[in-house]
Amino acid sequence: MAFLTLKPFNERTGRTAAQINAEINQKIAALQEGITFAIMPPPILGLGNGAGYSLFIEDRAGLGYGALQGAVGAFQGASSQVPGMHFPITTYQANVPQFDAQVDRIKAKAQGIPLTNVFDTLQTYLGSAYVNDFNQFGRTWQVIAQADAPFRDSIEDIARLRTRNDRGEMVPIGSVVTVNRTYGPDPVLRFNGFPAADLSGEADPRVLSSSEAMAKVTELARQVLPPGMEIEWTDLSYQQATQGNAAMIVFPLAVLLAFLVLAALYESWTLPLAVILIVPMCLLSALFGVWLTGGDNNVFVQVGLVVLMGLACKNAILIIEFARELEMQGKDILEAALEACRLRLRPIIMTSIAFIAGVLPLVLSAGAGAEVRAATGITVFAGMLGVTLFGLFLTPVFYVALRKLSGRKLVQHGESNVTTHTQPAHA
Repeated sequence: MAFLTLKPFNERTGRTAAQINAEINQKIAALQEGITFAIMPPPILGLGNGAGYSLFIEDRAGLGYGALQGAVGAFQGASSQVPGMHFPITTYQANVPQFDAQVDRIKAKAQGIPLTNVFDTLQTYLGSAYVNDFNQFGRTWQVIAQADAPFRDSIEDIARLRTRNDRGEMVPIGSVVTVNRTYGPDPVLRFNGFPAADLSGEADPRVLSSSEAMAKVTELARQVLPPGMEIEWTDLSYQQATQGNAAMIVFPLAVLLAFLVLAALYESWTLPLAVILIVPMCLLSALFGVWLTGGDNNVFVQVGLVVLMGLACKNAILIIEFARELEMQGKDILEAALEACRLRLRPIIMTSIAFIAGVLPLVLSAGAGAEVRAATGITVFAGMLGVTLFGLFLTPVFYVALRKLSGRKLVQHGESNVTTHTQPAHA
């Protein structure tokens, strides 16, 4: 295993880490001496072992480890034929040489050997056992007990290992344990309670995005996996598959929460609606800017949309609050809306220009991490243009329309604000 440290971004002639990783995999794929591959670190440290997709193939029908190995091979072969997708790797192997140790419990009981002693002896000599730590040369060292390699190399070596019976005598393991050579899976993996094999792969970002790669993987699984075997996403792929559409729920809930807060503030259902109606135009402007620049809907774009929702509501509140106050002073609805626009035009324009100028460096950013800054900057930049243009014209329109539809008249009595119904005159 080797870790490669890339040069600074400005010394790589615009090549990203993902592109370099893809080029390395293309060059080392032709090596015949062994299986080699290059992976990028995970975007979120601790969530998976590398970038790309991660999944398990589950044997839900109990077809066996051999069938699971065949399904893994078929999936790897089909995946490598898809343009832009690299050969996925797996740690699963179904036919690994192994030793099968069978304990004769009757003989062990007759010789007074506790089963725990047998298992502990095999674990310590063949595997290892942690004893303690000691400090030396300014470092902490672990003491691990294990048989030396020449004494655990064959079945005969294992049979000569000794364990202690209940009388304190050392008894050969071979007198109570039968060891045979066999083949089996390594490692033995279970996922969601089913026998499973792990798979990890990457897609060339120049050809497929992560979402497109996961869609291809799902399609391949339906085509090549036998009945009774399914795939399950894990690590970062699981989060992307299950939480990728969370914004479709979060954003409407956020708008609803803002509407309810404004409704409680104004004690009205129509005035908050005039504020909220400008939000869709703001979001459409932002998404149009992202689409125009060739971007996609990612988490940084969604953060920018959240910012824009607040800014759009702020500008609309400035106009509606003044229009409401003017109407309560006795002015006509249309006159109050026009006067509010005239009074708040300069503050809105000034704050919008200042904000747009502030995010301009994000839009024009370059270098390492520029894609992150540009995604947020373009979203907010385009959205603020929409907020400024549409908000100044549509907010008073929404206010006038909703106020006339409500059929209510705002009247100010001393320090309190009272909303009264207007009744048609009778002849």
